[in-house]
Amino acid sequence: MPKNQIDSVSGEIKKLLKSKRLIIGTQRTLKGLKEGKLQRVYVSSNCPASVRQDIAHYVRIHPVEIVEMEQPNEDVGVLCKKPFLISVLGLLKEGTA
Repeated sequence: MPKNQIDSVSGEIKKLLKSKRLIIGTQRTLKGLKEGKLQRVYVSSNCPASVRQDIAHYVRIHPVEIVEMEQPNEDVGVLCKKPFLISVLGLLKEGTA
């Protein structure tokens, strides 16, 4: 992925964090997928295979865009200003809380 695309994904995530529509973490994201509340899922480059399989399963039930990020989970944690690794982020649909 070209650097400008990486920067655009990073910039998009920063904007979404401010909008309060981004949910952080595997469990919360999978729950949102199960309930059909998500419009997009961001997956880090080193996300565990088991998590990727779970996401793929729920995406078959509720079609959602999956964005494969170039950043590893450590960089995603830093990007989100959290003191832990983040493998998965979910974007809530408009009007969903």
